[in-house]
Amino acid sequence: MGKSKKVLVLGATGGIGGEVAATLLRHGWSVVAMARHPDAGKYRDGPLAEVEWVSGDAMTAADVRRAAEGADVIVHAVNPPAYRNWGKLVLPMINNTIEAAKAEGSRIVLPGTVYNFGRDAFPDLCEEAPQHAPTEKGRIRVELERRLEQAGREGARALIVRFGDFFGPIPGNNWFSQGLVTSGKRLRSITYPGARGVGHAWAYLPDAGETIARLLEREDELAPFDRFHFGGHWDADGTAMTKAIARAIGRPNVAVRRLPWPMLRIAGWFQETPREIWKMRYLWREAVRLDNRKLVAFLGEEPHTPLDRAVGTSLEALRVN
Repeated sequence: MGKSKKVLVLGATGGIGGEVAATLLRHGWSVVAMARHPDAGKYRDGPLAEVEWVSGDAMTAADVRRAAEGADVIVHAVNPPAYRNWGKLVLPMINNTIEAAKAEGSRIVLPGTVYNFGRDAFPDLCEEAPQHAPTEKGRIRVELERRLEQAGREGARALIVRFGDFFGPIPGNNWFSQGLVTSGKRLRSITYPGARGVGHAWAYLPDAGETIARLLEREDELAPFDRFHFGGHWDADGTAMTKAIARAIGRPNVAVRRLPWPMLRIAGWFQETPREIWKMRYLWREAVRLDNRKLVAFLGEEPHTPLDRAVGTSLEALRVN
């Protein structure tokens, strides 16, 4: 790793981007975050108080190039909000990041998803699992990663760390804070999207941020294009997460309701967001587990906060009771 330890974070206003930025600050990095509206006070408080915020749009190549000047690493954690406009936005944004990384000789870090995979790869996903995505969003993510792999052969090193569904103390566009619970509200019931008895992988944001920081500390040992899977919290039957939430709020008998998928399908006839959510329902109907053996072999361990502590901290920060 270069002596400056400077990182540009794209998407620092979101859950994983904000958490990576905060973690790298604690690890002694100089963190620059680019956002379209960087003057918003909420981005300058708490764990991100020491971040240098600059104005820019990830869709504008010149903005990314300017923000990346002198950066050893570019964290590409930016995604279109609410599942909208992926076809028009995702690949142009990664192209801009790749070009900036080539110019600066930076390492790109991408928080990966399980969207890339279809049923032929389930239930246990290793780094080399076939990526036969059954949805348009998944195919876009496959192409995004293909471009990063190509960039690794052209002077822009890349690191993909793949996670399950995020949850944590920083709000984000995730199932936990926008589905199971609602930030800032008393919890009357838990809405769970998964089918009964189906396992699901969860990634606690502080553990995810710590994992990326530890991998970057060993930059010299990483391949030009490298990929790791993060195991996180494996909920073997779809009840561990809801029970942890119930314990955290002190109401063990709180109702658990199933997400009304048919209603989302009907709403999707008229609105893009529910339509796109409906398309991803297969990830809740079958077990999808991330095999972290490569990560554990490389780091010696995977950062892991006990589930009850992780859920309790998350709900407290989200002001859910």
